[in-house]
Amino acid sequence: MLNPLDLLRSNLSRVRIPEPTNRIYKQECCLSFDTPRSEGGLFIDMNTFLAFGKEYVGWNYEKTGDPVYLHVKQTIKLAPEDRPSKKPTLLAIGIDGGFDNNEIEYEDTYSIVILPDYVTLPFPSVELPEKVRLAVDAILRAEGAERKEQVAAWTADKKLISAYAMNLQQIDSGVVIPPSGWKCAKCDKTENLWLNLTDGMILCGRKNWDGSGGNNHAIEHYKETGYPLAVKLGTITADLEGADVFSYPEDESVLDPLLAQHLAFFGIDFSSLKKTEMTTAERELDQNTNFDWNRIQESGQEVEPICGPGYTGLVNLGNSCYLAATMQVVFSTLSFCSRYYKNQSLKMAFEVAPADPTVDLNMQLTKLGHGLLSGKYSIPALEGKDQANAATPTASAKQEGIPPRMFKAVIAASHPEFSTMRQQDALEFFLHFLDQVERVNGGRLEVDPARCFKFGIEDRILCSSGKVAYNRRLDYILSLNIPLHEATNKEELQAFQKLKAEKILEGKEVTSDEIVRPRVPLEACLASFSSPEEIHDFYSTALKAKTTAIKTAGLTSFPDYLVLHMRKFVMEEGWVPKKLDVYIDVPDIIDISHMRSKGLQPNEELLPEGVPADEVESNKPIANDDIVSQLVSMGFSHLHCQKAAINTLNAGVEEAMNWLLSHMDDPDIDAPISQGGQTVVDQSALDTLMSFGFQEEVARKALKASGGDIEKATDWIFNNPNASASSDMDATTSNPTPTPADAGLPDGAGRYRLIGIVSHIGTSTQCGHYVAHIFKDGRWVIFNDDKVGASINPPKDMGYIYFFERLTS
Repeated sequence: MLNPLDLLRSNLSRVRIPEPTNRIYKQECCLSFDTPRSEGGLFIDMNTFLAFGKEYVGWNYEKTGDPVYLHVKQTIKLAPEDRPSKKPTLLAIGIDGGFDNNEIEYEDTYSIVILPDYVTLPFPSVELPEKVRLAVDAILRAEGAERKEQVAAWTADKKLISAYAMNLQQIDSGVVIPPSGWKCAKCDKTENLWLNLTDGMILCGRKNWDGSGGNNHAIEHYKETGYPLAVKLGTITADLEGADVFSYPEDESVLDPLLAQHLAFFGIDFSSLKKTEMTTAERELDQNTNFDWNRIQESGQEVEPICGPGYTGLVNLGNSCYLAATMQVVFSTLSFCSRYYKNQSLKMAFEVAPADPTVDLNMQLTKLGHGLLSGKYSIPALEGKDQANAATPTASAKQEGIPPRMFKAVIAASHPEFSTMRQQDALEFFLHFLDQVERVNGGRLEVDPARCFKFGIEDRILCSSGKVAYNRRLDYILSLNIPLHEATNKEELQAFQKLKAEKILEGKEVTSDEIVRPRVPLEACLASFSSPEEIHDFYSTALKAKTTAIKTAGLTSFPDYLVLHMRKFVMEEGWVPKKLDVYIDVPDIIDISHMRSKGLQPNEELLPEGVPADEVESNKPIANDDIVSQLVSMGFSHLHCQKAAINTLNAGVEEAMNWLLSHMDDPDIDAPISQGGQTVVDQSALDTLMSFGFQEEVARKALKASGGDIEKATDWIFNNPNASASSDMDATTSNPTPTPADAGLPDGAGRYRLIGIVSHIGTSTQCGHYVAHIFKDGRWVIFNDDKVGASINPPKDMGYIYFFERLTS
């Protein structure tokens, strides 16, 4: 048998000296949350530079055949109690001049380990081959991939004032930017939109490497015009320094000291917004926020800490509470628990993972699932002083939790916002997460856990002719308006408003104990979703004219888990964002059986699918090009401008503008304009789909069903593999027979039990804090990042997102 040094020399071909561009993992196992501080330490593959815990390094050897590993073990170093603290000089963590958390110091020990027999050689040692010594030195000197991402994200961005800001030319073309309903002027994108600060054009951002994002229209506009600065719509808040301003010639995010003036040029007046922030935020909202913090986080109450399987906290990576709260509730569902924990071991996921498991969503979800649910890491943390100096460490109430770094890096890779360290909207993250899970499971219904949230919605449109149309769509969440007029405590509210007025006259402030908030029953929010809604200017193919129709909505299927989103954030006049300060009375059990859509009834007649082209031409005028071009120059979508001109009979720009501003939120505002009874399909979009190999008739049908959006059309084709031109369904007269995608959804009874609440504290989804409360093992549990405990008073009436599980009995 070879001696250890000869064995190492015989495997030198499997040892690499890392290049500066190599990602080196040396702080966390790729398959688990083991670290060098774990009992078995960490093993770094000296060929791939991936790290593995003691239980998992053998799997890597079996899969890759890589035998040589650098073993890193950290043990606590005794530290003097009177160690002085260094004053930070830089807004950063973990770098010279940054914050020092006074964390316990550890002593590192290294060795070279050769598998499969775990033959060990000490390091450092002059007897080791030079290649091995050089490789280890390079690994130890290199910034770990995990640490590199963490420090880069934590270091404050040093934005510079743009050289183009102070003398920015602005063109007065009468553009007034509405507070909502934005869309790219050159395509149908409604997200990632940028307002050019010179001419007011609203255009989409850059296309990402994976095809997501925008269509590059904003940067193309800069190349055509040379207009240098644009601000991202949706990032503009009362704090203008937080707005995302980009300089194309400087090719980076910049500061615009005159941003308020530049925005006011296009009708966005921030003076009232700032004034509101200075008064309301420091008086009422401050009181409300303090109340929210105490109530939602259950501050001041003796919360019993809980440890064990299913009770593992998630370390806050820096404004990652939106991710933590969402994922805790997601992994409390049977579907995700089964898919990524009970039915899939870490070894199974690793065996099917690519060469680098850190970039595989399936692997990282399995890692997260096992980390949260196994209980392996849900143990009480050790007190710092005791841990460093005492022979017998003592446990504190707080557990350490697990840091979801690798999961966050994978799930955020295709999203420019979630990859930052900024606070995000938990609802947007939840929908993005489910979309990624659905994609990675490749449409395999039997293994896709995201389907447990999916359901069908059917809109029934009753024309004044007595005939009907049915439209269907799929969704993961039921987004509900909050009808404040349905408050059950109107008398108390009136008394409070009177008291508030009196206090203001006296120059006094209302105390937090005196504030009365509206109480709206959840039943009223659900009823608001289903209640009849008038659609004005509805073109009836039966009457061959515009009329008023009545739209009602219902569910075609009931999901295993029903997610209700409460629309607490609204935009008031003058671009003032407002969070509705309201309680929602949510019962533990709800029954939505009455919300099931009945579909086409025997006594109902569908609206005709179309009318002769000459009849349409006589009823519907063609949009005046001059009116449309003037409206488009103001930043509105070309389709919206055409509709405005048509619906005002080409009366003029002012009339069309007024119509447009009052119809921005119409449910059919994005529906293609019909000509000859047929939906017009954009030829370039059709050509694009056909270049993918789809048949023309199928591509045409997909574009009709998706409103001309290529990405949605592609998804539609994959979800409707049997689609053909012969079974064409027009958007206004959809056949109520379930489509294959609709028919495959989970379904059952309409009784549900409340199992999870994601609550938000703060005045905006882009700031503040998220906390989850979950009903587990017969009791409510609070998950506040890495703090997990028995909930005493769960804030059921203060939720932002509610999760319900269907009752089987």
